[in-house]
Amino acid sequence: MPDEKPSRARGVDRVIDIFRQLHSARQPMAMRELIEATGAPRSSIYELVSLLSEAGLLELDAEGAVFFSREMHYYGADYMAHNDLIRRAHQLMVEIVARHGETVQLCMLEGNKYTVVLSESNAHPFKITSDIGVRVPITWTATGRLLLSNWSDSAILDLIPEEDYRLASGQILDKQAFLDEIHHAGKLGYCMTEGLSESFTCCMAAPIRSRSGQAVAAICFMVSRDTPQERRQMLLQELITSGQKLSDFT
Repeated sequence: MPDEKPSRARGVDRVIDIFRQLHSARQPMAMRELIEATGAPRSSIYELVSLLSEAGLLELDAEGAVFFSREMHYYGADYMAHNDLIRRAHQLMVEIVARHGETVQLCMLEGNKYTVVLSESNAHPFKITSDIGVRVPITWTATGRLLLSNWSDSAILDLIPEEDYRLASGQILDKQAFLDEIHHAGKLGYCMTEGLSESFTCCMAAPIRSRSGQAVAAICFMVSRDTPQERRQMLLQELITSGQKLSDFT
């Protein structure tokens, strides 16, 4: 009896780990891969996958690989319908893509990382985008600088892991320069960066604020660095206007 609660807690932790590993893979995983990725005992993973499959949360394909089931999609759709910001953002983002032909994303913080919550793509074969739910270092993004613009320097430095100051290019980002960029973005009410996550990209973002003024999300474009300045300004104004509209509903 004394071990019952810790055992259940471990079971829940392993279920969460299974879901996170499948999300990271973004495709079905063989049982062997799932066991190696989670580091959990083979018997536990087989038992949990069996239980979750019976509950309709996971499914196995013809080769026995494991992935999320269709029912999980329904739960995600329920969340989108319930969350006012995400629902309104989705409607607005569809309109933006139709007007400008650029991929637009809604982004938020997730712990000490940045993640794309929604993404609407253009019809062009070449797209610059990040996958939904993939956790990216905050230092690599214009959005991350906006989302930290109300934070104190000490809180920011406590949040960012040391390894995240290394950019995708291998360059080490100066911490004071990073803090200065955050404060500058907060004053401007937008942020534009070049070549942080990819050498050929320009990231531009505008905040979505709560009633207290806290930046809770950001709406952004990822475009090519050779995008003309006049078009950049037009797209940036679209983001600022959209961020202000969505701020009315947070």
